[in-house]
Amino acid sequence: MATRILVTGGAGYLGSILCDHLLRKQFHVTVLDSLAYGQHSLFQFCADPNFDFVLGDVRDEATVARLVKDVDVVIPLAAVVGASACARDPWLATSVNLTAIQMLNRLRSPRQLVVFPMTNSGYGTKSGDVFCTEETPLQPISLYGETKVQAEQELLQSPNAITLRLATVFGVSPRMRLDLLVNHFTYAAVKDGYLVIFEKDFKRNYVHIRDVADAFVFAIEHAGEMVGRPYNLGLDDANLSKEELALAVKQYVPNFYIHYSEINSDPDKRNYIVSNQRLREAGFEAHRSLDQGIRELLKAYRMLGRGAMMNA
Repeated sequence: MATRILVTGGAGYLGSILCDHLLRKQFHVTVLDSLAYGQHSLFQFCADPNFDFVLGDVRDEATVARLVKDVDVVIPLAAVVGASACARDPWLATSVNLTAIQMLNRLRSPRQLVVFPMTNSGYGTKSGDVFCTEETPLQPISLYGETKVQAEQELLQSPNAITLRLATVFGVSPRMRLDLLVNHFTYAAVKDGYLVIFEKDFKRNYVHIRDVADAFVFAIEHAGEMVGRPYNLGLDDANLSKEELALAVKQYVPNFYIHYSEINSDPDKRNYIVSNQRLREAGFEAHRSLDQGIRELLKAYRMLGRGAMMNA
């Protein structure tokens, strides 16, 4: 019998790519999503008999209990993602990012595997000089980071859980996000032609969305050796400052004007570089390059055309 997987938030930016990778592996995939953004990102899977969809809220205990009892693996992607989104509605962020995970963990049985997407923004404000490993103390600087760190701790103190600490994700998805740094810088280059950068030397790590999906599949297939631990997931050669990222985009958009501002500051103070050695030693390594991602994004942005309220 095919492995049965429940993906909450599966119609989102990552979920709509992950579902494709899971279905290609012949897993049976059920998605629970509220479709809060009105997205149609999973239509292409409706003809697949291994795919099912439930419209609902991840905080609804009756719905989650009914779906969890029939699966082997749970991938809880549903979340209010990002510092600004969480600051806008702290109650929603806490209830979805933390309380719903606590409920899910209570409802699942110890035999059921959970593979949880953590954020490596939990490392907070370190420096660009020392690599953060999974043993580095977590010091989140936003409500988003705090809720994800607490949810990870909840799961890792329970049986049969793996957490993947994701670098800043980039790449094209049916439920596209333009707020992620690589996606945003590339969009600004081709649509606006300029970008103002604060804290140009602040560093972080990056990873392609399809490498993230592959890592989830790998974790499911190698759960026996991986459970009980967190794993950083990023590109080893993509620990870059904001300036280095902008210049990488400029290689493809030569007229891109970049202004480094010394006035004001970025509310996102994250600054760290990350080691992905533990996951590499487990047998998985991200391989899709930043250049591949930028080229992919440039093709996608040509398809956007002008905005709904723009004449040019």
